[in-house]
Amino acid sequence: AAAAIAAERLEAASEAAAEGEQQERAARQTVQDAFARLTQARERQGRLAQAAAARQSRLAGLTESLERAETDQEEAAVELAETLAAIEALPDTAAQREKQAALRSTLAERRSAHAAARNALDGLRREAAARRQRLAAIEQEVASWHERAAGTRDRLAELDARTEETKELLAELAERPAEIAAQREALFDRIAAAEATRKEAADLLATGEARLASAEQALKAAETGLAEARENRVRGEAEVRAAMTAQEGIRERITERLSCSPEELAAIAELDPEAPLPDAREVEERLERLMRERDGMGPVNLRAEIEAEELETQIRTMHAERDDLIAAIERLRQGIASLNREARERLLAAFEVVDGHFRRLFVRLFGGGKAELKLTDTDDPLNAGLEIFASPPGKRLQHLSLLSGGEQALTAVSLLFGVFLTNPAPICVLDEVDAPLDDANVDRFCTMLEELARDEVTRFLVITHHRMTMARADRLFGVTMLERGVSQLVSVDLERAEALRQTSFTLV
Repeated sequence: AAAAIAAERLEAASEAAAEGEQQERAARQTVQDAFARLTQARERQGRLAQAAAARQSRLAGLTESLERAETDQEEAAVELAETLAAIEALPDTAAQREKQAALRSTLAERRSAHAAARNALDGLRREAAARRQRLAAIEQEVASWHERAAGTRDRLAELDARTEETKELLAELAERPAEIAAQREALFDRIAAAEATRKEAADLLATGEARLASAEQALKAAETGLAEARENRVRGEAEVRAAMTAQEGIRERITERLSCSPEELAAIAELDPEAPLPDAREVEERLERLMRERDGMGPVNLRAEIEAEELETQIRTMHAERDDLIAAIERLRQGIASLNREARERLLAAFEVVDGHFRRLFVRLFGGGKAELKLTDTDDPLNAGLEIFASPPGKRLQHLSLLSGGEQALTAVSLLFGVFLTNPAPICVLDEVDAPLDDANVDRFCTMLEELARDEVTRFLVITHHRMTMARADRLFGVTMLERGVSQLVSVDLERAEALRQTSFTLV
């Protein structure tokens, strides 16, 4: 009964704890949502404040630009008035011409001054025309600034309206933190109440679990005693039945073997009924020992010889398979060693050939110097790496990585053609190989290509933008666009063109 009550309390406490945890999760989720909304509101407030500051800054800039435009307009009006006054103050050129004609004989020395005055007058006229144009441009600019000022006023009005809206929104958002704080306090109260409820439920649960554990221990102890009593009773009944069965069996065995009843056994064994019987333990130990010896002999296996022959056959077969496998492994190792030996020999031979071609081509392309290839691990060429050492003319022997970009490219071309000459192919494609080379090296590169192409074993296809390489080629292929969106392949045979050019020179 106590266990049932504890189980009911435990179930009620579990339900209360589950409900408290669910309420706690809901409260925590509500708090997280409130914090998220508060963060979004703060971010929005920050963005609005930044937008308002940007608009205020732009308004200040526009106001300053308007003031500068008004100042420029006033200065242009002053300059225009000064220019008009200077133009009105100028003397009459017609009178000067009449006076000059009358006094030409006597005022010849003043011609230079008159020419200077004329030049000044022309300059003033040009300046007046320029100032008129400047005034017209200023008037247009003033009109433009007035239009821009009007647009700025409209924009300011719009900005003021949006500022008012922003202020209202800021006022609303300013009240929102208080509401969120109140909601947060309410949520904290609910969380505290839920936590208290959860603690009470946890205490009840712990009490119920303790009582349930003690009840279960008592129940287990009672069940253990009952089980032991039942086992003892069953064991006693079994022993009684076994004793009766043994007694009957002994009686039957005595009857079968000795053809007498157990009561007559003492007379047959010549035992004195009044004398003590032999020790039963010794008799039982002797009997058990004899029985164990008999059982240890085991039953007779009639197929023992056949099974032994089968096992010997299997053993011989396994030994033969093992010998064959060992022999196959040895042959495989010998084959691998032979292949590795042949591969090393062929690799070293090919390395020597490639190294020779590389050294010869390097000297040809650089016009001197020396280069060599080295294996990083001479013990096993199959696992060795390759290092390139080069010495252009005027430099010491050093690793490829220490050379300049053009020298590295030319050295790589030497190695490429060294490998290519070892095992040539019908076609060789070279893509922008001459890009990092200067004109002198491009000329050596083209000369080497021409020498290799004379053997007529390999056709070289060179992709290039260098004018010298294109000039040294036998045939050019290009793509042109005669119409928009229509590409056409163009081919030019330079050898035939050169032959036609020579023929035309001969005919002329």
